[in-house]
Amino acid sequence: MPDNILQKLFQPSGRGKVWWLFAFIILLVIISGIIDAGSYYNKGADWLSAKTGQTIKLPYAKEIPFRLGLDLQGGTQLVYSADVTNVPEADRRSAIDGVRDVIERRVNVFGVSEPNIQTNKSGDDYQVIVELAGIKDVNEAIKTIGETPLLEFKEQNTAVKQLTEEEKNQLIATNQEAEKKAEEILGKAISGGDFTALVGEFSNDDAAKANGGDLGWVTENDNQAIVSQIKGLDKGKVYADLIKTSQGFEIVKLEDKRVKINPFDNKSEKEVKASHLLICFQGSDNCENGLSKEEALAKISKLKEEAIPANFIDLVKNNSTEPGAETSGGDLGWFAKGAMVKPFADAVFSQSVGTISDVVETPFGYHLIYKQEEKDLEEYKISHILIKTAKEEDVAGPQSEWKNTELSGKNLKRAAVNFNPNDNSPEVSLEFDDEGAKMFADITGRNINKPVAIYLDGYAISVPTVNEKITGGKAVISGRFNIQEAKLLSQRLNAGALPVPISLVNQQTVGASLGRDSLVASLDAGLYAFLLVGIFMILFYRLPGLLSVISLLIYSLLVLAIFKIWPVTLTLSGVAGFIFSVGIAVDANVLTFARLREELRRGRPLNSALEEAFARAWPSIRDSNSFTIITSIILIIFTTSVVKGFAVTLIIGVAMSMFSAIIITRTFLRLIPARWLESKHWLITSIKKQS
Repeated sequence: MPDNILQKLFQPSGRGKVWWLFAFIILLVIISGIIDAGSYYNKGADWLSAKTGQTIKLPYAKEIPFRLGLDLQGGTQLVYSADVTNVPEADRRSAIDGVRDVIERRVNVFGVSEPNIQTNKSGDDYQVIVELAGIKDVNEAIKTIGETPLLEFKEQNTAVKQLTEEEKNQLIATNQEAEKKAEEILGKAISGGDFTALVGEFSNDDAAKANGGDLGWVTENDNQAIVSQIKGLDKGKVYADLIKTSQGFEIVKLEDKRVKINPFDNKSEKEVKASHLLICFQGSDNCENGLSKEEALAKISKLKEEAIPANFIDLVKNNSTEPGAETSGGDLGWFAKGAMVKPFADAVFSQSVGTISDVVETPFGYHLIYKQEEKDLEEYKISHILIKTAKEEDVAGPQSEWKNTELSGKNLKRAAVNFNPNDNSPEVSLEFDDEGAKMFADITGRNINKPVAIYLDGYAISVPTVNEKITGGKAVISGRFNIQEAKLLSQRLNAGALPVPISLVNQQTVGASLGRDSLVASLDAGLYAFLLVGIFMILFYRLPGLLSVISLLIYSLLVLAIFKIWPVTLTLSGVAGFIFSVGIAVDANVLTFARLREELRRGRPLNSALEEAFARAWPSIRDSNSFTIITSIILIIFTTSVVKGFAVTLIIGVAMSMFSAIIITRTFLRLIPARWLESKHWLITSIKKQS
């Protein structure tokens, strides 16, 4: 940040602005406190709600736990030796990086938070070090990590999965049992059993179950399968038979029925029974008769002249272009206004019963409509109990989108990053062995213009579309890669193809109790350090020292909140970095207060001395903290995870310490009335002014 901007920040401003800044600090404290102690806040909210009889109900806070590392949470460290004997020297580094990438993805299956996976080379030996914090099934983790990475080439699965005889019998038995259960429940409902209680005990419809099985008000168009059966039922009665739907067996009770009212004009809604004759034309939806729009209009206009109710069905069967019209006669059954496109609905609902409409144009073509009947639209309030039946996919399992081909990673000789000669974009080249080349040619030959998926460890890493049959055993995966993504894909492919077996050479387990003891010891050390620093600051700097201690408490709240919401994985070294940053946070105050004493000794007024002290101390604070941050960044880039944890927490602590010293402490000092403090000079220093 340029010095001239900082000087503007340090210039005195009105007390109103200072109070606004103070309010902002208090808001930060409240938010940070809730994040740090969410469980205690929620308990307090429950207590307040109980004490006030639910009058005051504070919103609950999300309880965010600290993310603890291996040495604090406990877990396992696994050391693997990688055998790269059969890998060319130039490919070994890439192969090891690929193995690390695969292991990391596998470890994530166990829900491990931020697993730490490193590679190490000692002489000609390569090692992979895996740290699993909080892992419960260590043996399963070892088994899965040690498997050889699996590379697969898959094509779309278009085959329909057929049930075996055993699966068919299982499906029949399951649905027979469901029907038997439904009949028993129906018997209880008909004989006067509590329908709501039966819903709660037996229904498989969880959405309606919460409302006692209530489906709300529905029309026949909404639920034709059920409403068509119970339209003649008396209110409050249970339908005497099971209703079979696509979901299963339904036990239905009619709660009420009424004419549906349009809320816009307060009139009853209607439904009509009609049939229609359609002549489509080129450009209309789903039309293949080849007629132009003018030809279609001329044809239907002629049919309109001939049409009367008595011959309408025959005209439809002989002329309509609607699929199936020769058998259906254009019958549309009963329908409400919203079931049809607007031009069609407007025409049929405005014409009289027993009439044939004028020519009506819709996106499907030209229509003549014969309106046969009209009545009020009824809606029904229904409660139901659903007993689900099993479907074929429930027994056989879901149909997989992809199926394996004969080609696998064992047939891939190598993958490498190349650049397209036309646009210089990065791409990944593949080279197969002789057997793989033949397989790849067969696969691409039967999947032209179709996708072929490349899977690594069960995850699709690329799904290119085949443009033509590929022979010669070489292929290119192109896409919107940047160089880093292309390198990563190449590493993953080589990891699946190259023979890089790994063997477990060392296993070390850290117990959770040991990690807890280490954490308690570290926190005790931090508390003692904080108390000693606080006592020193108060005794030596008096009131400013006391304000710096308060500022230090706020600093601690803010840093811990950042650790939670980042989130930062806390290790023992990370806790040490946080404790170390406490001393750095005080260091900025020490520089400022020492400068304040010097300015007061020179005879400056308190307000002027305060602003001058902060302005002159800033370059030292800026430079020292900047060098600390730069050093920490270097540690993060070039060191192991243990040191990285220390460096990350130190950077966060240093950044927040600058905010604490320059903003928080300074705001507190500026809130104290200068005249009052001038009369109590001893609260700042015992040094006398220079004469």
